[in-house]
Amino acid sequence: VNPAQLEICRIAGMRAIVADPRTFDYDWHKIDAAKAARNIRGLIDEVDTNPAVFGYYIKDEPDASQFSGLAKVAALVRRHAPGKWPYINLLPTYANRRQLGSATYAAHLDRFARVCRPSILSYDNYFFMRPREDQAHYWQNLELMRAAALRHRVPFWNIVLSVAHFHYREPSAADMRLQVFSSLAYGARGLSYFTYLAPAVGNYRSAPVDQFGAETATWQHLQHVNRQVHALAPVLLKLNSTAVYHIGEIPPGACGPGEESVLLDGNLGNLVVGELRRRDGARYLFVVNKDMRNSFYMDLKFRHAPRRIRLVSPYTGAHIDFAGEQPWLAPGQGSLLAIE
Repeated sequence: VNPAQLEICRIAGMRAIVADPRTFDYDWHKIDAAKAARNIRGLIDEVDTNPAVFGYYIKDEPDASQFSGLAKVAALVRRHAPGKWPYINLLPTYANRRQLGSATYAAHLDRFARVCRPSILSYDNYFFMRPREDQAHYWQNLELMRAAALRHRVPFWNIVLSVAHFHYREPSAADMRLQVFSSLAYGARGLSYFTYLAPAVGNYRSAPVDQFGAETATWQHLQHVNRQVHALAPVLLKLNSTAVYHIGEIPPGACGPGEESVLLDGNLGNLVVGELRRRDGARYLFVVNKDMRNSFYMDLKFRHAPRRIRLVSPYTGAHIDFAGEQPWLAPGQGSLLAIE
């Protein structure tokens, strides 16, 4: 939001990333350090006392040649607004070498983390929302982003596509569920959405709020999945990702169950499984149904039979019995299971 909108956010009980030319309008190859310091200090002096301020927008999808300049501005934000995010969002895996300015995507992430010292790693990858549902790039991006986050000890966020545009199709409830729950299975610590308000240009359609200010079906899908995330968050935020594997179809760059995995393959279906562990050793699984059309009954095959399985309710957050109808997963749906 721009600075003038912060008070609206505060009244609504929300926090926001501030977008102002004083943090983003630069030639990133030639930063005037004195000018940047004046700009950023002026903006922060103007708005940072507002409790709605969550961070400051700097750049979307930079190439590696811009990292040095971005790092200078990010450092100024951190210096003058301790604890607030200098927000930079990264390109997806299907960006080419010229767009990245790096030899590989993994090298791009490492260089960004090393030079810019980000508060989070944030990215967007909408590839499977193209008409043919090609998910290969989507899973590869999650694999590489998770690996970089673990290497650099920085949490990562994924941006979920919530609006049709260009060649991207209109998001269904299953599309929203799969993007959200697969991110959580991979250990993501946060979610963003592109976009909330539909731009009045091109062929943007079915955003949560359309060009006339009306809520769409996507708004309902987003609200429903967000409420589930809020119910699961108190448990998820205490867990660390220890492994991720696929059962059924294994995308390029991903893997199936390993020798020490909690689950065996067992011809179960088409799943992605995140293994997570609490600091006291308690183990959890995040199981996601990758089938976008068919529901799945989780008759899971364990390497060692657990004493007890409980489901973390996506509606209340309580640990409940994993029995009866609870093992059913809708298309794209994920379930968080406590394994004893």
